[in-house]
Amino acid sequence: MSQLKLSLVLITHNAADQLAACLDSARDLVDDIILVDSGSNDGTQALAEGYGARIIAQPFLGFGPQKRLAVSHALHDWVLCLDADERLTPELLASIRRTLQGAPTHSAFRLARRNRFFGRYLGHGEGYPDWNIRLFDRRAANWTEDLVHEYVRCQGEPGSLQGDLLHDSAEQIGSYIAKQNRYTDMQAELLFKTGKRVGAAKLFTSPLARFIRFYLLRGGWRDGAAGFAHIAIGSFFAMIKYAKLMERWRQHDGR
Repeated sequence: MSQLKLSLVLITHNAADQLAACLDSARDLVDDIILVDSGSNDGTQALAEGYGARIIAQPFLGFGPQKRLAVSHALHDWVLCLDADERLTPELLASIRRTLQGAPTHSAFRLARRNRFFGRYLGHGEGYPDWNIRLFDRRAANWTEDLVHEYVRCQGEPGSLQGDLLHDSAEQIGSYIAKQNRYTDMQAELLFKTGKRVGAAKLFTSPLARFIRFYLLRGGWRDGAAGFAHIAIGSFFAMIKYAKLMERWRQHDGR
């Protein structure tokens, strides 16, 4: 039985040090590779071209719009969206291949992402299973327009695939914190534009609720120091997001 044609879709910026492993993990599965790049100067584009990828140069529009643009350039309706620091395990690759044999039972499928942090792959808390819809029929699903924390909205319930999507971010703690700082800048600005206001109590309840949920209820403590650091940093930036929003309103109100 023939497999449905599949396009691999990526957005990149200076991802040359991780992109090859991502493409190697999926190259035998896909029929088309489209990469939308926002000004890389480290050889990312040349590396991708070596894998037969088609390159679209596009200044960064925000995560959701950038990914929607990439999906629109795919040759096939079924797309697999990956980040450069992600790779398919053999079990997940086999699961995708089985799913695309004949008629898939859903218009979209979610993958269990396993995040690497502090030198180890997390197995609990918010680090695993970090479910993400990444395989879908673009006629019935697509990325939202959110500039940050975008997600795939689909018709009906998504299916779930076996196997892990390894998120092999090799970031140092400093660069991880810098990234979270940038994300909370964007989140706070989006909340401000929608008219969202919060009180001081939110600065306390938001990080506390996040820590209890992921560290205690979802077993993040089982991942040792890595699990604690991952969840503690996430909880801290849950507070920072709202602190930045409050600051934005004070500036707006002239206080």
